[in-house]
Amino acid sequence: MRLRSFKGGVHAPDRKEQTRNKAIETLPAPSRVVIPLHQHTGAPCEPLVKEGDAVALGQKIGESKSYVSAPVHASIAGKVAAIQPLPHPALPKPVLSVVIEAEAEPGPSEDWPLAGGWESIPAEEAKSRIREAGVVGLGGAAFPTHVKISPPAGKAVDSLIINGVECEPYLTNDHRLMLERGEEILAGARILQKILGVKRVIVGVEANKMDAIGKLAGLAGGTGIEIAGLKVKYPQGAEKQLIKALLNREVPSGGLPFDVGVVVQNVGTALAVYEAVARGKPLIERVLTVSGDGVKEPRNLLVRIGTSFARVLEACGGVQADGEAKVIMGGPMMGIAQYSLEVPVIKGTSGILVFRRGRQERETPCIKCGRCVEVCPMGLMPVRIADYAEKDNFAMCAEYGVKDCIECGACAYVCDTKRPIVHWVKYAKWNLARKK
Repeated sequence: MRLRSFKGGVHAPDRKEQTRNKAIETLPAPSRVVIPLHQHTGAPCEPLVKEGDAVALGQKIGESKSYVSAPVHASIAGKVAAIQPLPHPALPKPVLSVVIEAEAEPGPSEDWPLAGGWESIPAEEAKSRIREAGVVGLGGAAFPTHVKISPPAGKAVDSLIINGVECEPYLTNDHRLMLERGEEILAGARILQKILGVKRVIVGVEANKMDAIGKLAGLAGGTGIEIAGLKVKYPQGAEKQLIKALLNREVPSGGLPFDVGVVVQNVGTALAVYEAVARGKPLIERVLTVSGDGVKEPRNLLVRIGTSFARVLEACGGVQADGEAKVIMGGPMMGIAQYSLEVPVIKGTSGILVFRRGRQERETPCIKCGRCVEVCPMGLMPVRIADYAEKDNFAMCAEYGVKDCIECGACAYVCDTKRPIVHWVKYAKWNLARKK
């Protein structure tokens, strides 16, 4: 198999050995969940319930009239104990959330029996079911899936890419899904293919998951779905880099995959699409990886949305007690550090990583070595963007393409002087958005 790739990027140690061979386990449902009404890119939801209401498992409890949004559902049956702003693992301010407390022992989530015949469901009906189930991108960005599979007028799509790269170190949840639920993932890919009306479907997987490549290749026989191997390099799983590697198409500056005739969906999203269309199951749980040198028992877990980080870590033996620890939602390159363990698992929680306190490295002046320029997968000059952001010259940041930065962190990873380049990028973007 010829392995494909893109220009730039870094070869960070993948650190996946702790969990790559650990099967997905189901974490028992908690007796209390906190369901934020904003778990996706786009408009937040408004509550459809009030304090004291009884709710059923899978009941829609939040909805928005905005097209770019996704409803949220109850992940346990019980009573609404409160609706109030509470801490969120991905947003800087408390988010209006629905607190549900179970009145009996929470049951399993498999109340949606397997149903055949999804092939006969019309494309528009399938898309409606995807929206109604609250499916969003499960790779981290949490963009509403029904929007992503609805190309604007004049944008012809000819290819669908299913992203099984999982290039972030430590994370193995997508790897395990491909091994354990590959058939359903490919069924979800075929549903997306039908909705988009495309002939070409490619599943991209990095070469450090050869068992997953072999598994999917066997399942894909006769379906026309291509399984493509990719070199192990970060950020191989970023949309624009994946499109370049697999199709040799370059998304223009400020553009979207639509502009080059492509739609990209994560393998976890493809599974959620299958469950929504074939089973009518809303997105009330997801698989995540718990790993890092600060957690006692690293695992891959199927967790209900709204479960607290504290409960998830408790199920993994707890945090190592010898000193302070850093907790990150997502991967170590693009994840978000947490200030509390009382935040809930949301749709975009791909992992919870715990690290012991290490040696603090002090920033020193830039030596203009150019390594950040060499590894930037977007072909930018991170050193110049950081310089101008530091001086509050945001116009020049825009001139140097700061809006095209995908914030992968490759530049900061190779920086010998330990400059917080991604922080300066975020600072510049925030100020440009505020002025706009």
